[in-house]
Amino acid sequence: MSTMINNIEIIKAESSKINEVDFDNLKFGSVFSDHMLVCDYKDGKWHDPKIMPYQPITLDPAAKIFHYGQSVFEGMKAYKDDHNNVWLFRPLDNCKRLNISSKRLAIPELPEAYFMEGLKTLLELDKDWIPTNEGSSLYIRPFVFASGKGFHASPADEYKFIICTAPSGAYFSGDVKVLIEETYSRSADGGVGFAKAGGNYAGQFYPTQLAKAKGYHQVIWTDDHHHEYIEEAGAMNIFVRINDTLITGPTSDRILDGITRKSIIELAESEGINVEVRKLTVTEVVEAAKNGTLKEMFGAGTAAVVSPIAAFGYKGIDYDLPKLDNTYAGFFKKRITDIQTNKSEDPFGWRFKVD
Repeated sequence: MSTMINNIEIIKAESSKINEVDFDNLKFGSVFSDHMLVCDYKDGKWHDPKIMPYQPITLDPAAKIFHYGQSVFEGMKAYKDDHNNVWLFRPLDNCKRLNISSKRLAIPELPEAYFMEGLKTLLELDKDWIPTNEGSSLYIRPFVFASGKGFHASPADEYKFIICTAPSGAYFSGDVKVLIEETYSRSADGGVGFAKAGGNYAGQFYPTQLAKAKGYHQVIWTDDHHHEYIEEAGAMNIFVRINDTLITGPTSDRILDGITRKSIIELAESEGINVEVRKLTVTEVVEAAKNGTLKEMFGAGTAAVVSPIAAFGYKGIDYDLPKLDNTYAGFFKKRITDIQTNKSEDPFGWRFKVD
């Protein structure tokens, strides 16, 4: 049966899969909700989005996504509070960043109304899929890719914008041990490191596999010139606490302008925590670990929110971080998740109610 809401055609699934899901034991991003949003770009414009049952898509073998990698994505979450209200966290920032990424990869920018109205309509339809267990959420994956066909090395003439959702548990659990990268680079000056392009992540997998073979969970990425500066942690931004100063690298062509990163910086400043946005050398971090002034390292991103780092390796030596009772990582994670789930006031205006 087809209906229309906000100029969005809705084709409902004949039956729901929700009763087949164990919401007490959710893996991250492996179970998918009943519906998805699809919007096509062709004939020089984006056409009205529609919502349909979650299903495979069919593409021509010559679709340019397969050959030239025009693909960008976002990561978001939806939450429910104790009153069954649905909330998003800074969704307009995700929409803006999707278009920044798209522009860099010569993908037509998506109208904000299509993104926001499509997302809200999808969430209203599948709101029963939003888990309420502690640490769980509905992970949201908006993405755009080249569906137009042709072997000529040029931008496609057709694209698809899709939003899929997945009820998910924690992204990481337990202590995380990382390896500071000395050979491979995640991105380079003038490149697409600041964009959420699929190829950025594909290029990370091999060095990360090498690190895992050595007993580490993730890689700390360093600059592409001399591997001198700390830049990102796996697929997340990174923060380092030396004494009581919080340090993170500045955004650039190589570093993603993370939404969680921005939120932590604003929270730190509002709480009077000394925060420095500057280049941070590997040498400085290693020396701080040796002299005892290195208190914390943690990744920050949508999937994990905040992921504390228990130890790091560099040049064959492992350095354990101290186990503190009161950490910046724990403080920021609680403050952000309390805002996201409507358990505390939101003085920053980050929370967005879906209604």
